Amino acid sequence: MPVCLATHSSRHQGRADSRWPCPNSAAAIEEPSGRCIHIGLINNMADGALVATERQFLSLLDAASGDLQVRLSLYALSGVSRSEAGARHIENFYAPAESLFGKRLDGLIVTGREPMALRLSDEPYWEGFTQVLEWARENTYSTVWSCLAAHAAVLHMDGIERVRSREKHYGIFECAQLAEHPLTVGTPARFALPHSRWNGLPEDALNRNGYRVLTRAADAGVDTFVKDQGSLFLFFQGHPEYESNTLLLEYRRDVGRFLRGESDSYPSMPKGYFNTATQSALTALRDAAVAQPGESLLADVLNVVEALQIENTWSATATCVYRNWLTYISARKQLDFGSDGGRDSRESLAPGASGQILSAPGLPQSSRTATVSNRV
Repeated sequence: MPVCLATHSSRHQGRADSRWPCPNSAAAIEEPSGRCIHIGLINNMADGALVATERQFLSLLDAASGDLQVRLSLYALSGVSRSEAGARHIENFYAPAESLFGKRLDGLIVTGREPMALRLSDEPYWEGFTQVLEWARENTYSTVWSCLAAHAAVLHMDGIERVRSREKHYGIFECAQLAEHPLTVGTPARFALPHSRWNGLPEDALNRNGYRVLTRAADAGVDTFVKDQGSLFLFFQGHPEYESNTLLLEYRRDVGRFLRGESDSYPSMPKGYFNTATQSALTALRDAAVAQPGESLLADVLNVVEALQIENTWSATATCVYRNWLTYISARKQLDFGSDGGRDSRESLAPGASGQILSAPGLPQSSRTATVSNRV
């Protein structure tokens, strides 16, 4: 069933990407049923990626929704620096994250952004971010924390510091499943997934603090992990939502920064992403740019990358994980509405009762036997 994009502004009707319009009123999807799910997206991405990030998550949820009815609402954290155009877009189509307080959502997705401070706790939006996290524990069935948002969440919750790598984890990495879990049911034992980050979280520290690592990338460390906070917190260090050309656009952006003198180092190429001929052409342009930097070379780089057709090798796995996530939320919501015969399910929704939740109706079939041994 198509995902419905809801905003707090009627200006949404004038958007060029309004293929996901809401019904005539927001109430049209607010019936008391586990088949109707309300998801919030707190989009912290930079201005140039705001709309692309909306589209990526809309498309992914749309592909994953199946027969579920999903409403997506957009929210913005205060303290995130915006240009005039970015601030205008936020004002037109987003609600303040603070407007969530005192309300409930079925699910929440929180994106990262490029860090501005050496320590995440020094970011201007830190206080608002931590308030949202504390709200999400009690007022969502499950929350996704993406990339830098995952780093910030575990820092606030358990004091786990991220560690900067010698080189950027950048490209398409092979990931392997480490443990069975309802969120990974139906995914292959090994699969490809985009990563784009300098920093990572130490797996031993996550294990010591009660997180469960579900997948790991051989060359990039922890990929996906979870922790039960009453709300099931799902963390991605990678980017299953990325479109086929997202890494290409990041590479083009970073090359431009170097050629304009905004960066001291020429960016590495994303691993496992370009074909051999493209790698050779871009390597020659890199050597020329390092020898004699100048914006004139940017046109040559663009000529190489703009003609590329990148194969999306991760979308099927990403769709499967998000379908499982929506199914998990739906199952918990159905328990809240007594779909198991009318009993009050609040006890089973308490932290530590994961076995009951994971065996709820509607979860992937192979997960229904995953009780105590599969606790998150």
